[in-house]
Amino acid sequence: MALTADQRSWRKRIFILTWLAYAGFYFGRKNLSVTWSSMEADLGLDNSDYATIIFIYSLVYTIGQFLNGYLSDTFGPRKVVSIGLFLGAIANLFLGFSFSIGIIIFLIAANGYGQSTGWSGLIKNMTPWFRINERGIVMSWWSTCYVTGGFLATVFATYVAFDMDFLSELGWKRGFIFPSIVLFVIALLYLLFTRNNPEDVNVPVIVEDKYKFEGESKGEKLKILALLIKNRSLWIYSSCYFILKMTRYAFLFWLPIYLEKGLNYEVSDAGYISSVYELIGFFGVIIAGYSSDKLFQSRRFSTVSIMLFALGLACLAHPHLAPLGKWATILSIAMIGIFTYGPDSLICTAGSMDVGGKKGAAMAAGIINGVGSIGQMISGFVVMAINVRFGWDNLFNFFVIMSFVAGGLAALKWNHKSVDEHIVT
Repeated sequence: MALTADQRSWRKRIFILTWLAYAGFYFGRKNLSVTWSSMEADLGLDNSDYATIIFIYSLVYTIGQFLNGYLSDTFGPRKVVSIGLFLGAIANLFLGFSFSIGIIIFLIAANGYGQSTGWSGLIKNMTPWFRINERGIVMSWWSTCYVTGGFLATVFATYVAFDMDFLSELGWKRGFIFPSIVLFVIALLYLLFTRNNPEDVNVPVIVEDKYKFEGESKGEKLKILALLIKNRSLWIYSSCYFILKMTRYAFLFWLPIYLEKGLNYEVSDAGYISSVYELIGFFGVIIAGYSSDKLFQSRRFSTVSIMLFALGLACLAHPHLAPLGKWATILSIAMIGIFTYGPDSLICTAGSMDVGGKKGAAMAAGIINGVGSIGQMISGFVVMAINVRFGWDNLFNFFVIMSFVAGGLAALKWNHKSVDEHIVT
């Protein structure tokens, strides 16, 4: 059915506000990796402290993923995500004034919980506004939020922490204070101008089955959860996402440090060059979305499998390209970004929506992202263990193996065509 003018207008609004909200979360997430070397020197910390901080952040984030998927399905994403945005902003503001590892860990944990409201809640927010035959392409454009957000957040944190003249006496602390202000503004915009579903604003329903955020019994919620747990697609997606998030967060948190300490780049160069990972990763997201809808007719697993095998090859090539200079390193990082973000975005957006259906989208996204966040949780210790014992190059070889394993798992469902599964297949 053709959409009304009101439906089209509200869809654009929801798309923009939810995109902006998740991009905003990264302003409170990427600043730690950019500022760490300066924090380390200033506060007398070391890389083992960094790995511990990442673990605590990821542990709370993982628990929050499982919890907030249920909360968003129950109370609606507008409330849950707004709380998370404000909590992330407050935690980052106080991180700019912290002077001990204990305070940093507490604030990082608070930030981790706030951040954990974002993905499942915003996927829930998008689901009732867009039909299944649109989701591959629409969600590929939408999920550029975390690629673009990561890039902008990295560049912004690098600039305000090291290159900005204003309040120069604060140094690296500006890398937390100014991103927190950005996050506050985005939180206000999201709270004031978004809505959960078309019915909230008296707009005709877009997704055919009636979509409810409230009023369903606890028994029905548990029944939906039980059906989700039996879904084979859910667990293959989750397994692939475990590997992808372990890989992606290793790069997100450690790439500036690798460039500085492994390749001997200046700290500001390391910050700016590491942003290429997200900048060019943007194109992987778009390629994945169009491939899954147009080339493979909504067969998400085919696209995921191909791009994961390509990620393995890109990681295999990196140790041979990096010694050739900065431009070769930038090219290598760009290719790794494309083949990381492509399958990552497809699994946690259109894949989650397809598996969860209209009533279980947030729970499906929460489970997939929660399992993936376990990989994120251990990524810091994986990097530390392999780097200390075997060196940086063998860390990339480890990701070759992991990418091939994930690609093989996705290939098990190669011909699976995504339909609105209503969480029962």
